[in-house]
Amino acid sequence: MAADDNERPFPDPPTATMNDVPKALPQDPSRHDHALGGVCRLPFWGVMQASGADAASFLHGQLSNDVNRLDARQARLAGYCNAQGRMLASLIVARRDADTIWLLCAADLLPATLKRLSMFVLRAKAKLSDVSGGLVVVGLAGEAAQTHLGRALGHAPAAEAWSRHDLDSGLVVRLPDAGLPRWLWVGPADAAAALEGALPALSTTTWERLDIRAGVAPVQAATSGLFVPQMLNYELVGGVDFKKGCYPGQEIVARSQYLGKLKRRAFLLAGATQPKPGQEIYWSEDPEQPAGQVAASAPVGADGDAALALAELKIGAVGTGTLHLGSAQGPTLTLLALPYAVPQLAGDATPTA
Repeated sequence: MAADDNERPFPDPPTATMNDVPKALPQDPSRHDHALGGVCRLPFWGVMQASGADAASFLHGQLSNDVNRLDARQARLAGYCNAQGRMLASLIVARRDADTIWLLCAADLLPATLKRLSMFVLRAKAKLSDVSGGLVVVGLAGEAAQTHLGRALGHAPAAEAWSRHDLDSGLVVRLPDAGLPRWLWVGPADAAAALEGALPALSTTTWERLDIRAGVAPVQAATSGLFVPQMLNYELVGGVDFKKGCYPGQEIVARSQYLGKLKRRAFLLAGATQPKPGQEIYWSEDPEQPAGQVAASAPVGADGDAALALAELKIGAVGTGTLHLGSAQGPTLTLLALPYAVPQLAGDATPTA
């Protein structure tokens, strides 16, 4: 399908109201995370590099977000979809320089993602490579990290999600959050060591919980091919540009948005048992079939006696009945509030699959 950046092949989406289901929320077991802060290496991220005069235009035609207009002040979240609109991987995309782009990808998906993207380079002046061996991904969170970044940059870091700055031979990207400011830094190992020495240590488990609490679930091997971007709320956290033109799966993604067919969304859940990514969730009102799947999870507390999860669910399953992990008789899961509003299509409060 031929399309340019200004093409709008679908009408405006139907009127939406803000979904505030459920009305009464239990106490969040991760409620004390706002007091945490520090730095940690994130080995579950890998880094690809796209270089060459056509690197941006090539990626623009492959991903769910606009890469052509990506500049040195911003990064982008994007989905890499199959023809059915399901995300094979999710990427954080940032320019390193005029002809070089770094793409952060789940480490367990990087080889397959790199191989698949490389198949479509064809005559484009672009080269894709795995540069994870020479780069480290570090997570930073909290007020101490914000102060350190301000000193290193010479000014306060931008507060907007996906804003980007050059820092210490690498780059730093502001992430969405649930009240505790967070950043990803990407750069060489020696610079990472200096960064780690300047801030308290933060566990990777805590970082994963902060990701979930922010309502952002990167696609990993266990969830590759399961979700259309909107099922994980990607357009709500800056991961989809509906005006950019074609990419694999674009028609499915756009039709879901503009023709009012969004039946599933991502919701924040808590329970006493930690779910596994890809694990099914059941609804007491329709126990014979799964109502959704887990996208990401992390334990809460020193004993791991509670857990948070971000899960894709039928919108109709969040208003009544109970949710259960693994089977209709499995452990109960409780809905918690996300840090952003989730639109629910007007007149379609209890959609079916």
